[in-house]
Amino acid sequence: MSELAGNIAADIEGWDAIDDHRTGTAGDRLTSDWLAGRVKSAGLEPRRDDFALSRWVLKRCALDVDGTVVEGVPMFDGGTTGPEGVVGNLGLLGESRGDAGIGVGAFGNAAGGAAGALAASRRANEYRAIVAVSKMDERVTGLALQNADRFSEPFGPPVLQVATEHDKWLHDRVAVGATARLTAHATRATATGSNVVCRVPGRDPALAPLTVVTPKSAWWVCTAERGGGIAVWLALLRHFAANRPARDVVFIATSGHELGHLGLDHFLATKDTPPGHAWIHLGANFAAVESRIRLQASDAELMDMAQRTFSTHGVTVSTRTPLGERPGGEARNVHDLGERYVSLLGSNRWFHHPDDRWPTTIDLDSAERIVRAVLVIATRLA
Repeated sequence: MSELAGNIAADIEGWDAIDDHRTGTAGDRLTSDWLAGRVKSAGLEPRRDDFALSRWVLKRCALDVDGTVVEGVPMFDGGTTGPEGVVGNLGLLGESRGDAGIGVGAFGNAAGGAAGALAASRRANEYRAIVAVSKMDERVTGLALQNADRFSEPFGPPVLQVATEHDKWLHDRVAVGATARLTAHATRATATGSNVVCRVPGRDPALAPLTVVTPKSAWWVCTAERGGGIAVWLALLRHFAANRPARDVVFIATSGHELGHLGLDHFLATKDTPPGHAWIHLGANFAAVESRIRLQASDAELMDMAQRTFSTHGVTVSTRTPLGERPGGEARNVHDLGERYVSLLGSNRWFHHPDDRWPTTIDLDSAERIVRAVLVIATRLA
């Protein structure tokens, strides 16, 4: 194993050792402390960038049908119920408008058209509540969660997310016209999320900075989802600490990813610097086993440069977000600013799933090739 591969493995394993990365939790704070320690070990000075949020504290969250109780997790940008819940007949979304109090649907990458039906029903607010089956990947059952992109502006009815294995049982209950009680009871608690920020000074302070951003929060441990970005972020930071760049390089690891990018929104709202030279967004999943890499960029020059660099390093880019289209992940915030960016994401069969853990879900060889490629890209941009 090369020294670089050893560092990548140690960084991802260190991430995995923290049992919870949800924004505003003790695990979020531990992650900031751990990252700050990694930054200091590279000879640089980290800064914690704290922000306030109203954190959901889950109470009883379950569906009760004829004495059978299925526990779940509500969508954090939907409605909630009181402790008594709501009662209604079960009906499939899109087939029971006006006839059912509680809709039954699905979400996730493997949900097909059901995901669109769920989104439409939430916008229309046509059910008292919805129970939605998690279908992120056909190969991995269980309860993978959906991000709350509208955490700051919740909408629609309560939506209770339940595990894949309850799908057939729910459809059977719909077929017999069963009545259910859905409870999505949650309170709010004042909490603090934290970003970790570090600036590597360049040789020419007159040059606009390069910014490197990766999220540091997630629903569970989410090691393949977040670990690749963390490993590349740290590799770049160590490289520029040892090899002073021409321009300043700003490193940001943001909390609030799963809640509509709260941490990056806070950073952008409070920073007082002019537009930068470019951004590198280290997004989700690209270190996962059998990940299909997706490349995003603000313009053809950056897209083609990144594509060539990945190809040279044996990294296959499976898809490219069309130029001009609003990209996924934190790159969308940069896109909305009108600044230049290169962004890397991937697929992951354990996406948002509790079983996304080291070492099972990580392709270390692929991660090393990606790190080497991004080091070249970052050096060119810096």
